[in-house]
Amino acid sequence: MQQNTVTEQMTQAGQQIEHDSFAIVDQEVGAYHYSAAQWNIVRRMIHATADFEFNGLTKFHPDAVSAGLNAIQLGANIIADVEMICVGLSKPRLSHFAVTTHHFISDADVITQAKAENSTRAVQAMRKAQRLGLLDNSIVAVGNAPTALLEVLRMIKEEGVRPALIVGMPVGFVSAAESKEATALLQDIPWVITDGRKGGSTLVVAAIHALLALAEQANK
Repeated sequence: MQQNTVTEQMTQAGQQIEHDSFAIVDQEVGAYHYSAAQWNIVRRMIHATADFEFNGLTKFHPDAVSAGLNAIQLGANIIADVEMICVGLSKPRLSHFAVTTHHFISDADVITQAKAENSTRAVQAMRKAQRLGLLDNSIVAVGNAPTALLEVLRMIKEEGVRPALIVGMPVGFVSAAESKEATALLQDIPWVITDGRKGGSTLVVAAIHALLALAEQANK
C-alpha cells in the first residue's frame, strides 16, 4: 500500500512519531469491533487524546465512512460549531480536496439574534449556515455545543436539511449525551458520535483528519 503524502505530517521526524504512536495504540488497545476504515478513525481519536475509552464510545452509522469520503472527494463544506475545529484542521489537507470550513458562532448578527431570542450562539450559527445554503451536502462538525447539534437535528426533521455526514461529539454535562443519543436515531443521515459526556473539538478534528487520510488513500 502506498504511503500518503498530503495527509501525512510535513517532516520525516513528525511522520515517524505519528506512526510510532499509532503502532503503540494498536499494540495496547485490545479487542475492538470496528471495520478497518472505522478503526483508522477511532485510532486517530485515541492518538489525539491518549484515551482508550474511545474504543467503544465511538459509534458509526453504517454509511458514515463512505458518506464522509464521498463528501470530501466532492469538496464539501465543513460547518463547525466553534472556531477551534476550523483552526485545528490542516489547511493544506483541506485545500487538496477543495474542502472549505465555516463557523459563525462569533459573528455579530449571530450574537445579536441569540440575545434577542434568548437562545444560544450555537443555535443561531447553525441557522445562519442554513440561511446561507451551506448545510445541505456538508459535513457538520460539532465538538463543543450540544445545542448546535440539537438544532441541526431539528432542521433535519422540520426543514428537510440534508447534510452528508454529522460528526457529533459535543462535550459536557448539559444535553451533550442526549444530543448524541438523538443523533444516533437518524437512519437516513450518516453520523459518527461519541457516547456519553465525553467529546470535544480535538476528537472532531482527529476524525476528520482520519477521513481525509482515507480519502487520499482511496484516490491512489
